[in-house]
Amino acid sequence: MKKIISILVSLTILAIIYWKIDAPKLVEVFQNSDRWWMTISLGMVVPLAMLTAWRLQQLMPNGSRLGFGEANRLVLAASVLNMVLPSKMGDIAKAYFIKEKRHLNGSLSLSLVVFEKACDLLSILIWCAFGLIIYPQKNWLIGMMLISVVFGIMIGLMLIASRRFYIFVFQTASKIAPKKLQSLLEVLRLSWSEMHDYFWQNKSIVLKVAGISILISFGHILQIWLLILALQAWTPFLTHIALCQLSILAGLLPLTFAGAGTRDAAIITFYQPYLNESTAAALGLLCTSRYLLLAIGGLPFLGQYLTTIKKIRGQSEAGGRGAGSRRKPYT
Repeated sequence: MKKIISILVSLTILAIIYWKIDAPKLVEVFQNSDRWWMTISLGMVVPLAMLTAWRLQQLMPNGSRLGFGEANRLVLAASVLNMVLPSKMGDIAKAYFIKEKRHLNGSLSLSLVVFEKACDLLSILIWCAFGLIIYPQKNWLIGMMLISVVFGIMIGLMLIASRRFYIFVFQTASKIAPKKLQSLLEVLRLSWSEMHDYFWQNKSIVLKVAGISILISFGHILQIWLLILALQAWTPFLTHIALCQLSILAGLLPLTFAGAGTRDAAIITFYQPYLNESTAAALGLLCTSRYLLLAIGGLPFLGQYLTTIKKIRGQSEAGGRGAGSRRKPYT
């Protein structure tokens, strides 16, 4: 039901956007685009996906077997699920795939992916704060957004660095959350605790993964800026940093289908001083196409992982019946 609602919300927002925009002008924007820059900018999905896969390898404990090829397949398979699940929750499915492939136990695999997503979000917020600080047109709205972003960075860093703080946050959340969410919060609390213990044993991993995350986030900023150039338009790069990250954050809101609609509306609103509505709408379509390209690339691998999971479950159930005894579930 929630998925249907998110699709309807996306379609409603997009319908309003394209009802206001002159369709022939939108087509004209694409017709006049620079094919060379378009190819380069959209082609950046490949190195960015590979960099994300390499980061996943760095997260794995010593002795675990996760090759670069399989890490790429995991990233691409998660990209398929990101198209249908809210707030990049498809990436959390990587933890399930890693567990079922016997690379790690279930709780630690979830811990690694949670830390990976926390680094992604913090990287977006850090670049957003940097962009807002240097944004040339200061006003009260920019100031409020900067305060909110900096507050988010502080909360994120404290959740990662302070055991007392994250325990307090989870305890408070459990008290006010509905009962149906309390079991999920407990799983997240345990995973966050294990993640905290695992990563702070080796601070070099934290620094390495944080650095790679900031680099990946910058790669997305650069890619979207090149898309603007491909559309024969212009936005100052330093200004673009803030506008781009604010638009990406809007797309992460769990309201729409894969961020479609909210991200497009944010791009049209934030880039208004530099891009006309038709060009901004075209940029929104291209931003969505980045995720679509990854999802298309991940379709063959998603089937492979789902088949593997079914086989593992079948073997486990058969082994349990053959042994004639109750087996402990794999965790």
